[in-house]
Amino acid sequence: MTRSASLVSSQGQGPNIVGDEAELARMGYKQELKRELGLMQNFGVSFSIISVITGIPSLFLYGLNTGGPAVMVWGWVVVACFTMLVGLAMAEICSAHPTSGGPYFWAAMLSRKQNAPLASWITGWFNLLGQVAVTTGISFACANFISTACTLGGTGFVPTPKTNIGIYAAVLITQGLTNTFGVHILHYLNNISVWWHAVGTTSLIIAILAKAPKHQSGYFVFRQFIDGTGPPGEGWGDRASHAYVVVIGILMAQYTLTGFDASAHMTEETRNAAMSGSIGIIMAIGVSALLGWFLLLGLLFSIQDLDNTVASPTGQPVTQIFLDTVGERGAIVLMVIVIGAMYFCGTFSITSNSRMMYAFARDGGIPGHKFLAKVSTKWRSPIRTVWLACTLSFILGLPSLGSSVAFAAATSIATIGLYISYGIPIMLRVVYRDQFVRGPFHLGVFSYPVALIAVTWILFISIAFILPQINPINSETINYAIVAVGIVITYSVGFWIISARKWFSGPVKQIEAEEMGIDVLDPSIAENEKMANTKHDINVA
Repeated sequence: MTRSASLVSSQGQGPNIVGDEAELARMGYKQELKRELGLMQNFGVSFSIISVITGIPSLFLYGLNTGGPAVMVWGWVVVACFTMLVGLAMAEICSAHPTSGGPYFWAAMLSRKQNAPLASWITGWFNLLGQVAVTTGISFACANFISTACTLGGTGFVPTPKTNIGIYAAVLITQGLTNTFGVHILHYLNNISVWWHAVGTTSLIIAILAKAPKHQSGYFVFRQFIDGTGPPGEGWGDRASHAYVVVIGILMAQYTLTGFDASAHMTEETRNAAMSGSIGIIMAIGVSALLGWFLLLGLLFSIQDLDNTVASPTGQPVTQIFLDTVGERGAIVLMVIVIGAMYFCGTFSITSNSRMMYAFARDGGIPGHKFLAKVSTKWRSPIRTVWLACTLSFILGLPSLGSSVAFAAATSIATIGLYISYGIPIMLRVVYRDQFVRGPFHLGVFSYPVALIAVTWILFISIAFILPQINPINSETINYAIVAVGIVITYSVGFWIISARKWFSGPVKQIEAEEMGIDVLDPSIAENEKMANTKHDINVA
């Protein structure tokens, strides 16, 4: 059974709304964001946020120490395959419900009516955690690479945690300003970003392979296993099986192939959203998986001295590979390519993050939602959630001042938070498959098995990435991902039991509510009996 767009009558918007606006109105929302993105722009947002040239260099040292080349190369292949299954399951749901709310809206639509508010609430908070942590990981990596680049050319600059935090703040501020005042140019920046990532990554691979004085052997790249998770004799591989190191070593690949839900969050700004959002998700994963694997191979084959690369005085193994292959001037050029990609990636991460927060606030899911759920009439952008995203991301980056593994923990938090928010609606799709109404993109007979495998994989990685990553474990090396995840679980469940269950009823039908003269951003509406008629009808079938 598929759903076709219908003509919808809506007060103040003309007698008939067709196409995308009709679909949005069917879900109960007005067209407030500017709908000007096409398929390629929708794909470009997710492609830019996945950004293999951001994720791989950011965690390259982690990968070398946690399993080494063999785990990096083959772990990437395994993770890419399972991530594509997750993406296919999400694409099917996105086609049925193309709205900025993304996973948390889907969770409500796919649940039984009595369970919908709780499912939506929990999903929303995990998605918010993941979005914030992804922005932290991306923009903090950008700051670190800027700091490293400043040491090249004999400048005498010496990076410190405090200077890195300062650069990080500056990066977030400029990205926030772009999302505030430059929203009209995001369309063009998106196109530039896609080409920057594609051409820049390809050029980088060719340059280091062509200029490398020597190349590593196929045995080293495809079979070399390294356990550098602790001092000699204290790594995890010496105390447990190598399997443990393999499991925690796939974080680099899984973190990199994350953030493709951006295509869903941008559907209210995308034409032909029911198809474009779904195809955008799949294209972003597929193209990124292929490009990322070639980037990994290029970097690994170009390593000149493994020990010197791991213990590089620059602090970044990728920078050392650049220096060893193309020299200092060439390294500066390649660093500019990497930093530019990271900056674009962080900018669009904030774009996606702010849209999710706006949609969640629009439905009353965030404290201060009446203040946050506003779209600037001048700039057509949710400016308040843009700066909320920047602020929360900065706060999450502060532990780096006192922890040597803070960045890896932030990437774990991002991966766990986002994938749990992906997994909940996919799981509900499996449990309540009888009530699912397909959109124009669907998997047919493969829908159920793909969704089941996707949920199983998400459960596996959610456990894997809260495990300790370095031995011995102390206050500096503890994986504080479990702390952040625990806080979100405690807050979301605790606040639900204490208060939210009394007033949060899931996505609100904005159009019907306003036609009845009800302010959907007024928390007192939950006490109004009329509000029961404005809540989203979960049984859409």
